[in-house]
Amino acid sequence: MASPGAQGFIRVDQVGFAPGEAKHAYLMTEAGAPATRFTVVDRRGRQVLRGTAGRDLGTWNAAYPHVYDLDLSRLRAPGNYRIKAGSLVSAEFTIAPSALLAVPAAKIVTFFGGQRDGAHALRKPSHLNDRSASVYDWPVFTGPDTDQIKGELTKIGGPVDVEGGWFDAGDYLKFTHILSYVDTMLWAAKRDGAVDPRLRAEATHGLKYLDKMWDEQSRTLYIQVGIGAGNAEGTFAGDHDIWRLPEADDHDTAEGRQYIRNRPVFRAAAPGEPISPNLAGRTAAAFALAAQVEPDPRKAARWLEKAASVYAMARTENVGQLVTSLPHAFYPESVWRDDMELGGAQLALAALRLGDSRAGEWVRQAAHWAAQYLEHEAGDTLNLYDVSALAHADLVKALRKSRATGLAIDEAGLIAGLKDQLEIGLARASADPFRAGARYDQFDSVPRTFGLAATSRLYKRVTGDRSYDAFGTQQRNWALGGNPWGVSFVAGVGENAITCPHYQISNITGKPVVGAVVNGPNNVSLFEGGLGGRFDEMPACPADEVDRYERFTGHDSRFVDDVRSWQASEPADDFAAIAFYALTLMAGD
Repeated sequence: MASPGAQGFIRVDQVGFAPGEAKHAYLMTEAGAPATRFTVVDRRGRQVLRGTAGRDLGTWNAAYPHVYDLDLSRLRAPGNYRIKAGSLVSAEFTIAPSALLAVPAAKIVTFFGGQRDGAHALRKPSHLNDRSASVYDWPVFTGPDTDQIKGELTKIGGPVDVEGGWFDAGDYLKFTHILSYVDTMLWAAKRDGAVDPRLRAEATHGLKYLDKMWDEQSRTLYIQVGIGAGNAEGTFAGDHDIWRLPEADDHDTAEGRQYIRNRPVFRAAAPGEPISPNLAGRTAAAFALAAQVEPDPRKAARWLEKAASVYAMARTENVGQLVTSLPHAFYPESVWRDDMELGGAQLALAALRLGDSRAGEWVRQAAHWAAQYLEHEAGDTLNLYDVSALAHADLVKALRKSRATGLAIDEAGLIAGLKDQLEIGLARASADPFRAGARYDQFDSVPRTFGLAATSRLYKRVTGDRSYDAFGTQQRNWALGGNPWGVSFVAGVGENAITCPHYQISNITGKPVVGAVVNGPNNVSLFEGGLGGRFDEMPACPADEVDRYERFTGHDSRFVDDVRSWQASEPADDFAAIAFYALTLMAGD
């Protein structure tokens, strides 16, 4: 039994559990503590559950070589609770119906409202000069892994109206590659059960911007507004070179700020030329999902036509390096058949809803790309760079509705593909003391974790099989506090959520950001040069600059809650979108 002076921590999901879910917390200790007794108490201090710690799940790091499972599954009564083991006390968690997850989901919608750019920004209008922006040729960069530009930018067209949309992350750049993925997830959430009344307005805000980025008349897709860094010659600055509020940019007349004040726009390809298939597929998916949700049949038909036109522009031969952002290293996507499958599946579902005769052809195309994906690109799980899980699940729906035959893949093959992704996560989780299905030591560990949680529910929805429910719940638990750091990686969600994100607006104004989802732990090597520079305009956060999570560094990963730690603490729209979708699916259990 743990003594009153036992050294360690209890980690638990700080949002909580539905009554019928498998419920696990973790006791991490400095010394062995087998058969440790624990209790669960309510807010009045009354004991509601007693138990004994389960098996030692493994070592986290040298300081905490033991992690024990605490099985709380017998606790089903709604309420607010804490776990106690000797002198150790956990953060508070809640037992409530699965609709409990609508609360953190609503905070993520709030985050998207704060990310709005343009005249309809909810805080202050910003970047109104984007209404009349010039188009530039792709810049030349000084190296393959840098965003520093060589020479000057070359104007090739404009003006174009690219006002609106969302900021991409803690900066103020805007990318079609990201926005189309985000809007796809928001419309999918709306279709699949999200209840927040603000969601439609947010998804529509993104869709209107995406409509601007796709010029139907000239068949041009614009992919980026703004540049990350200035040039080597020092004649102009980029977005990442200064720390400021977004509303300042339109009137910034300082030397070298010409592309801060009047932001350049870049296109995916010349007008009428084929478009990188990842962009064509996911942009079409966003338009087609809106067509599935839009109640007015005429408006839905218009969104379907936009989806069809951009989908038809995909370059699917001699593809070469995919187009995502400038530089490509910002978002180094390497697979694209999943995007084409996703676009085809959403077009098919929209067409089936509207009685459009092209549904069968889009089912056929989606099935072709699904088979090609499984042959050439499979091996990742649901995240920004691989959308096949959503594509597989929705193509299953389209197959069942269309009753198409003679396709390149059948329902069983798609379901097997979903299961394979879950098995990738399950294999990792089985070897991890905190049951993490994603890797701690790579970028995007938190959104990949939410992606696995979402996939567990997509699998259940198309099969009725609940075999991966507990695994999916464990992934949500990890992201919301049941991890070695005891941190909820969603700002404003949980008793110990991230507080110092690499996020300009909250850092400068001092107002906490709510609902932002951050990358989370990342490879220790990324921190070897420090946490990043400090701008003069950047208030210190935390004020004492003490890394209170340093002792929990382990498994080649580190997490730092510091405004300078972009490697771990920068929020991004795609992180928030997949978290929102996962919570939506789980709230509908």
